[in-house]
Amino acid sequence: MFVRRRHAVAAVLAVALLTTGCGSPASSPTPEPTATAPSPTDSDTAAFAAAEATYRAYVDALNAVDLSDPTTFEPVYALTTGAILESDRKALSEYNASGVTMSGRTEVRQVFPRTVDHSSVELYICIDVTSVLLSDAEGRSMVPPDRDPVQKMLVTAEIDMLSPTGARLVDVVSSTQGPACG
Repeated sequence: MFVRRRHAVAAVLAVALLTTGCGSPASSPTPEPTATAPSPTDSDTAAFAAAEATYRAYVDALNAVDLSDPTTFEPVYALTTGAILESDRKALSEYNASGVTMSGRTEVRQVFPRTVDHSSVELYICIDVTSVLLSDAEGRSMVPPDRDPVQKMLVTAEIDMLSPTGARLVDVVSSTQGPACG
């Protein structure tokens, strides 16, 4: 079962794959280099790396948010698209308008690749939210007392070569499925 979260938290890991071919200067004539198509494994690995990098950047961006300063929301928005972008815009704007404060940091603990389907990638990610606190304008905690300190998320990203991380987040949901968080 998946439960949609209003906002999630994330991180950064940049990945680049560069393949070059070298010819011997003494050999004559040299054939024109040909591009070798990446194997599905290479392609999947690159897609998973881009999705992980995007989620890590997202966590870092959320950790840097100052709910009283909407300009700090922009790095979060830059890593998302579609429904999650709209959800984050709404949640962060509401928190700002309501005087909610946030402290602490979300930490990415584990990442498990799930699926790659063309340009869509899914990962299970375990996050530690032990130190994250949300307080209302009167200083009362908004964190449920029974919140699990380590949470498993199912993250969906789409490959986007215009994104600095190579992908954008499409969805982030709590998950009870997949590998156990250790």
